[in-house]
Parts: sequence; C-alpha cells; structure tokens
Amino acid sequence: MPQNPEKQIKVPRRILGSLLSSVSAGVVPRAGAPYIAIGRKDEIAALLSDLEMLDSGGGSMRFLIGRYGSGKSFLIQLIRGYALERDFLTADADLSPERRLYGSGGSGVATYRELMKNLASKASPDGGALPRLIARWIGQMQDELICGGVSADDPSFPDKLSAKVSETMRELEFLVGGFDFSRVITAYYKAYLEGGEASQTRMSACLRWLRGEYATKTEARNDLGFAVSVIIDDENWYDFLKLWAALSKRMGYRGLMVFIDECVNLFKIAHRVSRENNYEKILAMFNDTLQGRAPGLGIVFGGTPQFLEDTRRGLFSYEALRSRLCDSRFALDGFKNLIGPVIRLRRLSDDELLALIRRITQLYAQYYNWDVRLTDEEQLAFLNLCLSRAGADSMITPREMLRDYMTVLNILMQNPEATFEQVVGSAVTLKHGDDDEGDAWAPTAAEKKTEEVPATEKKIFNPEDLDF
Repeated sequence: MPQNPEKQIKVPRRILGSLLSSVSAGVVPRAGAPYIAIGRKDEIAALLSDLEMLDSGGGSMRFLIGRYGSGKSFLIQLIRGYALERDFLTADADLSPERRLYGSGGSGVATYRELMKNLASKASPDGGALPRLIARWIGQMQDELICGGVSADDPSFPDKLSAKVSETMRELEFLVGGFDFSRVITAYYKAYLEGGEASQTRMSACLRWLRGEYATKTEARNDLGFAVSVIIDDENWYDFLKLWAALSKRMGYRGLMVFIDECVNLFKIAHRVSRENNYEKILAMFNDTLQGRAPGLGIVFGGTPQFLEDTRRGLFSYEALRSRLCDSRFALDGFKNLIGPVIRLRRLSDDELLALIRRITQLYAQYYNWDVRLTDEEQLAFLNLCLSRAGADSMITPREMLRDYMTVLNILMQNPEATFEQVVGSAVTLKHGDDDEGDAWAPTAAEKKTEEVPATEKKIFNPEDLDF
C-alpha cells in the first residue's frame, strides 16, 4: 500500500523488530510502545498529572481497570517510558501465585525483589539500575564539592564527601527502617570509593541487603561486617519502597513510580484471611500516598473489573476499600472522571482501531521492506469483519484484533500469490463454519477454567491472561 513519505515514522530496527514480535504474540512491548499509542489521550494526561504531583513532593495511587486485552499493561509500559524520559525512577512487577503484596514464606518480599530487579532510570531503562543510581549520586556530590571550591586532590576531600553523604542519609533515619537503610547505603559508598576485591565483596553484600535477598539477620551481618537490626522481609518491604522514593528525590530524581500489574492474582487467592491481608496492604498504600505520608512515591495497579468489583472476593469485598473506590452516585454512564483513583479503560473507538491498523501496516512495511498489498478499503473491510462478530461492539480488544491482523500480513508476505479475499475468506469459514464452535467471541475451554472461583462468580469474560 503506498504511504505518504512525509508521514512515515522512522523506528530503530532493533526496537521495531521487538515491537512487531510482541504485537504478533499478543504481549505488551517493553520498548517502542509510543510508536503504536493510539487513543487513550485522556488516560495518559491523567497519569502524567500524577508525575507532576510526585515532582512537587506529593504521592499518588491509581487503579487501571479493564478487561483482559483492553490495554492496561500497554498503558502501564507507555507511562513507564514517559516517566523515565522525565527523569523519574520506575519499578514494575507482575503479581503471581509466588508474588503477592502480603504473604508468608517470602511471597511478599518476592514482589519487592522483582521491583528492585526492574528498577530503572533514564540511563538504565531496561532495569538493574541500582548500582548505577548510587554511582551517579556519588559522582554528583563530588561535582558539587569541586564546584564549591574544594579540589579533588585536597587531603580533606574524602572527609568532606563523607560528611555530605552522612548529612543526606541522616534525613532518612527518622523513617521506618531508615537507620539500617542509611548504614548500608553509606557502607556501599565507602566500599565504592576504596576499590579492590574486598570492597567489591562488601558492595555485593550491600546490594543483596538492599534487594531484600537475605533470609536472616545473622547471614546479613556476616557478609556486611556489621550488625543490622532489620532485613527486608514480607512484613516491611513496603516501608523500604517509601525509603527509595525519599532517597530518589535526594539523588536528584523527580520521584519513584511503581507499577504493579496482574492484580487479578489477588482475587484468585482462595484463603479469605490471606486475601484480606493483601487488600489491607493496598489500603495502607492508598492511605499513605494520598495522605502525604509517602512523598515522591506513585503507585499504579492494573486489574480486571472482577478484581475491583466482585463483592465476595474482589476489592469491594473489603469494606474500607469499597467505600474509597466505588463510583459516586453522580458518576453516570457517558460522563468521564479521570481525577479519581480508579481509571476504567473504555473500548477504543472504531476510528482509533482503524488508525491502529494503519499504523501497524506502516511499521510492518518498514521493518520487512515490503510493499504491503493491502488498500485502505481492504484495511477498513478487515476492521468491519472484526466488528461484525457477536459482541464486538463492546468486547473487541486491541490485542485480539492486532494478532489477527498480523497473521493476515504474515500470510500475504510469505505467499505472494495469495489475495486479501482468499486469506480473510478462509478465516471466516474456519471461525463460523461449524456451529459447535460457537461464535468467535466465546471463551475457549482454557479461558473458562478459573482457579477456585465458584460458578456463581463467573460474571466477567476472561480470555487469556495477557494485557495489551
């Protein structure tokens, strides 16, 4: 299909290849999301306003609520990229049966470890930024001393640098866990300046403690060379997130954004007390961030309507959260309200879906250097075919549509003799020719299977557990 060269979007080939592979597989691209960001303008503006709040010293919490495939995880990755560009720190994790907000046996601290593994900055957008953050901070303080007239060759330079580090860390000691946190950061700084093999060992021990990888205080003391009164565990890991948010501001960053996705896994917890303990942790986070007790910390949860609204096992089963998150009686259908804590993702409009198809077509042609044999009319016909399925007016998702469209593009490129009518016509026959199959929007046997959920609670359609 001919493209207007003035409207061509040039994307680095490495990013473009990863982007198209992710879209084709139905998973969220970790890089390149802005290139296919269509719609969601209001939602993006609302989340970007949270970044400004963090920059001014406040806190924020949002719940992104939408069906599977509606774009929750995509929006999270998009905002994550915008936050990194604006010099925020970000950390993200997906909940699972092994990773929860609260739990015994390490399932709580496992979430913290995942967040630390994915801790990212503008200089380290792919995660693993912890050592680089501290190195940058030390370099900044050295530059400040030099700009203040203290020569790096001055014998008093190390002492003045140590005093500057100690002054910064003393400001954190009044927070929960702040004393040991400050001691470990200071020990890392001293080992960093000393250099040598022994120093590298101490630095590794400090990083292990900061990542929550010690099981006992005795083990931590033996490796660190000094006693600590606490280690990061299932009970206190959230307190250390607040410490990282406070330290990020002192390191010269604008705040810390934490993204926690796949929260439906909390809904799936069978044990009521365990499930409510996790919801109580969410309540503590909600109160801290919105009452100003977690300056510089923003948290975004991604979940399904079932996770939020189910009155037996969702957030609304916990009265303290239901009273904070339920819609006001004045929140009528047709009116949007993106200032509150809950953002419900609407279905993309038909025009936005068509624009998404055309954007993917352009990127596909660029990556494979192939003249796509699809006219504008055929792209519109593909969208109409998707919308003609039963329930598509309210249930169509970008993920499902794009996976089908990528399949059409792949077949046309690899089979030069094939036509659009042949490919799409065979797809229609396969999906609607057998009455036993049901319509194209019916869930598969795997999708119908839910973990420990009574039949009376299966109110919301659950396709495959991926977000795009």
